[in-house]
Formats: sequence, structure tokens, C-alpha cells
Amino acid sequence: MEKGSMFCALSDSKSAVEVDWIRRVKIIKVVAHALAYMHHDCIPPIVHRDVSTNNILLNSHMEGFIADFGAARLLYPDSSNQTVIAGTLGYIAPELAYSMIVTEKCDVYSFGVVALEIIGGKHPGDHLSSLNSWKGHGTPLEDILDKRLPYPTDISTEKEIMVVCNVAVECILTDPKCRPTMRNVCQELSR
Repeated sequence: MEKGSMFCALSDSKSAVEVDWIRRVKIIKVVAHALAYMHHDCIPPIVHRDVSTNNILLNSHMEGFIADFGAARLLYPDSSNQTVIAGTLGYIAPELAYSMIVTEKCDVYSFGVVALEIIGGKHPGDHLSSLNSWKGHGTPLEDILDKRLPYPTDISTEKEIMVVCNVAVECILTDPKCRPTMRNVCQELSR
């Protein structure tokens, strides 16, 4: 794709500024809809297993597309869905390391990390555990946002970013049963 990966765009200050708040929110929504389609509309469901900013490609209009389905796997209802760990370090759901069972909730976790990275401009890293309790209070929004972009002055954009952050935090909850489905994520992001 013409503009490379979201990871590359966020790594370069000039490109990062080109991906403004509205574009970032739109990219997050596109990825959410793609994963929801894979999880809920495909039979059997497909789990990507490597959702990361490296695997979100940008076209010349800075529109995002999920890519690299090399680690993707079909989920069969009568199977144990046991697997070897696949994916990019820092995006892999914690339960995969000890259970070795892949579910849609593994992609949900990775999506949450990606959404936080796109909004914050860098991988949330060690802040993931502290963000688990964020939920719109404690840490001000400006502490989470990418400092290379001006703080959003439009109320509707600020509200959309807040919704993205709240949804992303729900996606990275430690207990996979507490995470929303990608269909629920899309519904929240579409309000």
C-alpha cells in the first residue's frame, strides 16, 4: 500500500501528523469492522492472530486495511483450537501464553492494544496494566493522546476518541470473558 503500515506512520513524526484524529478513529473503526466480520460473519469464524500496527496498511488517502493473514486460523466448534503461540510480541493476549487455546478474544485483546497505540502514537507497553482501570477517570485524556497532534478542539472528535479509549481498555481486560466481542466493539464505536 502507498503509505506503508500504521506502525511506520506512527514511527515517523511527519507521517504521524498526517494521520489526524479523524483518520485515526476511522482506521480503528475499519479494523474493528474487519475483525467483527471475520469473527461473526464467517463460517467457521476466522481469528487473525496477529493484529498489530505492522499489519494495518494505509493507502494514499491514509485509509486503513487489515493485512497479513499468514497466522490466521479457522475456529472449529468441535475442536480444542489448541495452537502454538503466533503473533507479534506486545499484542498477544496474556491467556494464550498459559492456555495455548486461541479464541476470538485473543484478537479482541490485540485490537485493544492497537487502538491504544493509534490514539497514543506509540505502543502502550508497560502502561497496559494501569490502563485496565482507566475507564475515563484517573488518567486525563491528554495524558493518553499522541502529543504530536494538537488536542482535539472539536467536541464530537474528543467524544469519539474518549469512546475509542474506553472500548480499548475493555478489550485489554485480563479476563477474556470480561472483554467485549468485536460485534459489541463495533456497536460501541458506532454510537
